[in-house]
Amino acid sequence: MYMREKTRQIRVGGRLIGGDAPVTVQSMCNTKTWDVEATVRQIKELRAAGCEIVRLAIPDMRAAQAVDKIKEQVDLPLVADIHFDYRLALAVAERGIDKIRINPGNIGAEENVRAVAEACRTRGIPIRIGVNAGSLEKRLLEKYGHPCPEAMVESAEGHVRLLEKYGFEDICLSLKSSTVPLTIAAYRMAAERFDFPLHLGVTETGTEWNGTIQSAVGIGTLLSEGIGGTIRVSLTADPVKEVSAGVAILKAAGLRSGGVRFISCPTCGRTEIDLIALASEVESRVRELDRDITVAVMGCVVNGPGEAREADYGIAGGKDKGILFKKGQVLGTYPYEQLCSALLELIRADA
Repeated sequence: MYMREKTRQIRVGGRLIGGDAPVTVQSMCNTKTWDVEATVRQIKELRAAGCEIVRLAIPDMRAAQAVDKIKEQVDLPLVADIHFDYRLALAVAERGIDKIRINPGNIGAEENVRAVAEACRTRGIPIRIGVNAGSLEKRLLEKYGHPCPEAMVESAEGHVRLLEKYGFEDICLSLKSSTVPLTIAAYRMAAERFDFPLHLGVTETGTEWNGTIQSAVGIGTLLSEGIGGTIRVSLTADPVKEVSAGVAILKAAGLRSGGVRFISCPTCGRTEIDLIALASEVESRVRELDRDITVAVMGCVVNGPGEAREADYGIAGGKDKGILFKKGQVLGTYPYEQLCSALLELIRADA
């Protein structure tokens, strides 16, 4: 088992990030923040999917002025995404935001940075410095020639020094790129250089399928090395899909338990049932169960119960039929059409 990187710890509302705190899952609303009703509704949907921290876009004062109204109706910590206008950061700080995502270098004069740092320090609001390979400072691109881990870490270092100059150290860092290898290398370097908690993510990954794969490789690799205190899977999709993918990545990395773990074997020439359809149906139906169990769907009886003996419940296919088993013990044979229902009845009977 890998060792988690030892970092400082920050508090975001009721959640801790870094240190020995569990890795949290984040997402970002795609509603207009000023539309309080729509934003609250989406936050509740994200929470039901397993989201633990939600970010809100704050492009203008109208959005900033909605923060306290949203907070009154939800119980998840809220992060404000701020760019360019430091006054928006001050406005959300006054309205009880739990965390601010900002680049100190893009909000103008140093007195603006000082004002934000003081407002956040006074209220105990942490700041995430978000470095993105696609928007590095011109001087760093001139120095290094192109986005690279060294440039990203140097950018983060400059932003950190700017906040520390005004006595602010309640910091979280992210160093995202749309390229998985660059993202991994940047976070590895940052983990060696800083003791601040790291917010993991691969940015601009695309639609659900492609984005989930890239995020799983990038975030999963870093988590398996003990790096990261919180994650956000970025998808061009419903934000609920981001949360589902994030939770699945944490489970695959051994950092999240609970809920149904579903396993199924690949198809092969021995398969004599419609394994793909059966596995899809079972996976869909067990998703609704609030049980910490492993459920298996195997293609044939040759290897099924044996290979899945560690599963709590399972199916192994035969010719137009299949067997039901529990912890490796065969319980009976059922026609193909009844296998999924029989499995669900067995699981519910043991609840």
